[in-house]
Amino acid sequence: MDHIVTVQDAVTAFADFMEPTDAELDAIEREMPVILADVDLLDAQIITLDRTPTELDARRIRRARRRALAARVALINRAAGTSLPRGAA
Repeated sequence: MDHIVTVQDAVTAFADFMEPTDAELDAIEREMPVILADVDLLDAQIITLDRTPTELDARRIRRARRRALAARVALINRAAGTSLPRGAA
């Protein structure tokens, strides 16, 4: 007979008392424009799943894709700007 044994780390890894740290919350806040832009892009793509995309659908997807890319570029530029030494930019 095999006994089922739990590993303490695996059990407590998702316990209620484990909250995200301030650094993790700050990282989520910084990435929120990218997350929201990706959600908009997915919404635009989901709309066209069960039908042939119209010209309006295609424009909506292109706009959402451009916003998502712009949000990613802005995030990367902010990250690069904060990691450069003073006066290097």
